[in-house]
Amino acid sequence: MCDMCSSPEAVYRIELEGSMLNVCEKCSSYGRVIAKLKQEEPEKKKKKEKKVVEEAEVKPKKDTETLQIIVPNYSSLIKTRREKLGLKQKELAMKIAEKESVIHKLESGHMKPGLPLARKLERFLKIRLVEEVELDDTGISAKGIKGSDELTLGDLIDIK
Repeated sequence: MCDMCSSPEAVYRIELEGSMLNVCEKCSSYGRVIAKLKQEEPEKKKKKEKKVVEEAEVKPKKDTETLQIIVPNYSSLIKTRREKLGLKQKELAMKIAEKESVIHKLESGHMKPGLPLARKLERFLKIRLVEEVELDDTGISAKGIKGSDELTLGDLIDIK
């Protein structure tokens, strides 16, 4: 049974905010998929669940969590590098299979790229747009952010 929506079939094991859940295919998108569960007889399933719980207790819990954020000056980085390569916005858009309006909004700062788009721009333009931030039990520490030892709430949220 799905731990989230009570659907009769749970086919995936996911991690969601530190908890391990058995969920259906629809609910698997809410967490990080760890494994696909095999459909078994009810007796075997109970034994397997016990075993999984015991294994989870043996593994030490991770004290830090790493978040990926987009650098604050992404718009100027993209524009500067595009101009250095001698490309127009339309040409860059065609090369990375995006709309010209998306490139314009990114460069003007009216749109913040998602991680997949940021990674695509990083690969093509050979620039760094995604930084890692480490969260631990004592607080937040910056990892890889240039010129900053501390983060603000604005660094972690997406303001529109």
